[in-house]
Amino acid sequence: MFEQVKEAVARAGFQPTQFDSETILVRTLKRKPYDFLILDIPANPAAGDSIFSWLGIRSGDHIPSLVLAPRRSGELVAQVLDGGADDFLERPFEAVELVARINALMRRCAPKNSKRSIEYAGFSLNKESAKFSYQGQPISLTPREFSMAWLFFSSPGVYISRETLGTVIWSADSEIAGRTIEQHVYKLRKKLQIDGRQVVVIRTAYSQGYRLDPVDEQLLASAENMAENETALEDFLDGPAPVTMRRM
Repeated sequence: MFEQVKEAVARAGFQPTQFDSETILVRTLKRKPYDFLILDIPANPAAGDSIFSWLGIRSGDHIPSLVLAPRRSGELVAQVLDGGADDFLERPFEAVELVARINALMRRCAPKNSKRSIEYAGFSLNKESAKFSYQGQPISLTPREFSMAWLFFSSPGVYISRETLGTVIWSADSEIAGRTIEQHVYKLRKKLQIDGRQVVVIRTAYSQGYRLDPVDEQLLASAENMAENETALEDFLDGPAPVTMRRM
């Protein structure tokens, strides 16, 4: 089960840690912060199970928690939620649903003073007004382009997987939203050009996704190569959708 969870969350940029006992988990949480907690429980947990006792008494702990179980019933879900967990998911599960639930819980449980604006490399993003600008000059973005820009500018230098982009922005996995993701990344790259030059660059790694970096001497060559391929990419995006085939 841990391997299934690990594969799913790793694609979304998380680094999971496994704990085999509640004692080690509790001790570790006291000295090391975590973003999210997933608990795997048996089909018929005891009403006084210690993990529920711990969930119910953790005061001042705002780590979102999701419980996995091999069956679903009204009684079990009620026991889990009444015990202090934030969400419930029956296993086996679809990876895209697990990641979507994690992202939704983290949004709901985010502190009220969570970041509402970003300043980076001369660019400004305001989440309340959905305004985007460079050194005070507004740049027009569609709502989805702004959501994508917010993800990139929130974590510069960190790869964001296609699965994460698809789930967060389109509520779809990378296979469904793949072509749409490529189109939006391409359009966002063009809008990030200032007077024909690139201040930041969105890099692509096939197995990792996309990453925002400032354009410096080391990255300039990569950005120029990207620009040389713009015409070919535009022809591809404006042309008919490709046909995908597989062996039956």
